[in-house]
Parts: sequence; C-alpha cells; structure tokens
Amino acid sequence: MSSTALPAGAPRPAGDDAEDVAIYAKLLEPRPLLVVISGPSGVGKDAVLQELKAQNYSFYFVVTATTRPKRPAEVDGVDYHFVSVGEFAGMIEQGELLEYAVVYGDYKGIPKKHVRAALASGHDVIMRIDVQGAETIRKLVPQAVTIFLTAESEPELVRRLQTRRTEEPGQLKMRIVTARNELRRASEFDYVIVNRDSELQETVRQLTSIIIAEKCRTDWAPVQL
Repeated sequence: MSSTALPAGAPRPAGDDAEDVAIYAKLLEPRPLLVVISGPSGVGKDAVLQELKAQNYSFYFVVTATTRPKRPAEVDGVDYHFVSVGEFAGMIEQGELLEYAVVYGDYKGIPKKHVRAALASGHDVIMRIDVQGAETIRKLVPQAVTIFLTAESEPELVRRLQTRRTEEPGQLKMRIVTARNELRRASEFDYVIVNRDSELQETVRQLTSIIIAEKCRTDWAPVQL
C-alpha cells in the first residue's frame, strides 16, 4: 500500500511523532525547586514558613544543625537540630553538610542527605538560612532560587529585633549591626520580598507566586548536589 505525504505545513496526526510525545512527557514531569529564604534576623522568616505550612503548601523544610543553645520555646528537630561542637565537627569530617558557617559565634549547617532525598521524591525543598550561608548555596547550587526577606524599613527592622527580647544588650547590638550590613546584600538575591507588619499572608502569596513562576521557566534545570 502506497503512503501519501502530508502537504507542507499541514499539522501531523496526534501521536505521529514519538519525539513530540517525549517532549510533552518531559514538560509534565515534576519540577522540584531548591528555595533559599534568607535575610536579617527579625524579618519574620520563621513566621512566613509557619504560614506556608498553615496554607497546606507541600514542601520539605530543611532543619538546620546548630551548636547554638536551645531557646525555651524551641523544639529540637523542628526549629533546629541542636548538637554539640564535637558532634558538628564529626558531621563536617564525614561530609554530611551541604554548607556550614559560623553565625554569631555558633556553627550552623545544612544536612545534605535530606535535601537529596526530598528533591528525588519530587518535593520542593525550602531552606531558611542566613545571608552568609545563602552565598555559599548560590556557589554550590546555581539552580537554587534565592529570596531575600526584609522589613519595610531599617527602623522597623531594629524595632522588631528590640521587641524580641531574646538577647543580652551586647548581643542585640551585634545583631542590629549585622542586620544593617546584610540589608546591603539584597541585590545578590534573585528576588526580594518586603514582609510588612501585619501583612503575612501577602508575603506568603508573593513567595508562592515566585515558586510557581520558577516551575514554569523554559530554562528550568534539575538541582545538582
């Protein structure tokens, strides 16, 4: 039986081209993201993540390991993995950390294996880390989406730090100085979100909009760790 060639420019029948099928299949695959949320102390990073969970957004939150003493309201394994300096040194030696740094005199680091497992399962991974740590992640993982969270003004940021009452006067002064320096690094991030007082839901709306847009990029690439 002889075949009849399609006229030039005529649409091909559905399923006629295996390559087209493969392209569509690729487009429909999960596109998990590695999202870094950073910014100065006091801008509301924890509150944003709690609201994101309350809105039932499905993501894996990386719990940071730290040698900092646990505060009264914090829960080990939820807010941080609280470890000794010796335990932290062992994690470094065994290559268990994606990145680590000294922050306000204490060590903080991101466990690597949990990040890999979450991404492999198709879940978005969100990290809440300091500005110094975010710089390291940008270098190690170019595909990471970095978001800088800030207050609406420097005086408002200072006010939030003062009303927390979680540090001694000397430590509070150091946090304020550090926060001011970190504000100058906002341009190093992909996005900036202003977390205005009493507008937490709007902040989360902007965050989820960024995540959705990043998943729709034509140049999306899987995270390589």
